[in-house]
Amino acid sequence: MTHLGDDAHGPAPFQRAVSSLRTAEIRPEVELEDIPAPQRLAPYSAALGASVYRGDEELAMGRLIVLYDPEGQRGWEGPFRLVAYLRADMEPEITSDPLLGPVVWSWLTEALESHNARFAAASGTVTRAVSEGFGGKRDEPVSTELELRASWSPLEEDLSGHVSAWSDLMCLAAGMPPVQPGVATLPPRSDDGGHDGR
Repeated sequence: MTHLGDDAHGPAPFQRAVSSLRTAEIRPEVELEDIPAPQRLAPYSAALGASVYRGDEELAMGRLIVLYDPEGQRGWEGPFRLVAYLRADMEPEITSDPLLGPVVWSWLTEALESHNARFAAASGTVTRAVSEGFGGKRDEPVSTELELRASWSPLEEDLSGHVSAWSDLMCLAAGMPPVQPGVATLPPRSDDGGHDGR
């Protein structure tokens, strides 16, 4: 995470917000990087990409986009908007649970609250996708995925708590147990081939 937000340009509030991305507390299973941000959603934007690893296996991936419009936009509460996406493989019996959508949405809101990341005007969708192989791919196992697309308006320029909440959400979607604040996580076993996470 060393270089996140180093190249932010634009008004001072946007620069401060993007700089705060570097101070987020991220679980060691999460690897973050700067990625190109969409240019048409707001006058100023920045974006992070993330992957959750167990050893060398990628369990979940996602994006977090920071949008800034000094004039605000319809549906926003203030000049900032965060847009989050995540995708994770899940067991078929989990994705078939009719309560999965409300549970995943609660993971997001509870993660934000646990990191004191104040927010407003949250909205989003939870999607379950089932992939089956046919023809030359008929022997491939059925795979099921979870996708979350969400957006919300942060109520402060410091976005570090929002990034921490998003990374926690990705770990939950990847099937990793939640970590209580102040409780250390065990490092990955040395035979995992472990990613160092950042």
